[in-house]
Amino acid sequence: MEIHVLLGFMLCSTHATSATTHSLKYFFTGVTAGTDFPEFTAVGLVDDEPLEYYDSNMKSVIPKTEWLEKSVDQQYWDERTQRARGVQPFYKAYIEKLMRRFNQTQGVHVFQRICGCEWDDETGITDGFNHYGYDGEDFLVFDMNKTRWISPSPQGVSTAHIWNNNPVHLEYSKSILTQECIESLKKYVSYGRSTLERTVAPEVSLLQKDPSSPVVCHVTGFFPRGVM
Repeated sequence: MEIHVLLGFMLCSTHATSATTHSLKYFFTGVTAGTDFPEFTAVGLVDDEPLEYYDSNMKSVIPKTEWLEKSVDQQYWDERTQRARGVQPFYKAYIEKLMRRFNQTQGVHVFQRICGCEWDDETGITDGFNHYGYDGEDFLVFDMNKTRWISPSPQGVSTAHIWNNNPVHLEYSKSILTQECIESLKKYVSYGRSTLERTVAPEVSLLQKDPSSPVVCHVTGFFPRGVM
């Protein structure tokens, strides 16, 4: 039994990798009226940790991490709030438009956008992404390499066609990911580097029902999340 456990521990040995690739992600969600959820929410995350939050009920962007709150002034929050309020009507209007396209007259429907960027602070390599979804299915996806919108949904083809024939829109869609997003990500990393790049040793537990059964390794509590 002791040999089994020792072998299991050796196979289960882990070490946390250093955080060199950082990410900034935003999740925007519009929901039809009449539910218990806010009609619009916006959530920002750095390295998958909550950064800031907004919804149509509170009508203000609030910090979700202490290091950001300590690093910026009230003007930052005022500007972020105005920006969130500015995009909110788009989600309400687009849900109504998509309901017509999908021949829907009632029910709860969700329109979402996930966008953001990644930056490797060792190599300098960057990447970006921008996806729209409707009722849990991909609706529009921005192709960074081709600088074009792709629609996995037949109902999104007309929108992709309009956007792809607008050079200004295409250039803006790409620059916001390759420039503005990256600049913001670097700024946030500089604010919270000690927290974002902290390392926490994993806690390892081994489970084995009997000497003939396999040893199950359970690892928790590590940071960053990438473990080898």
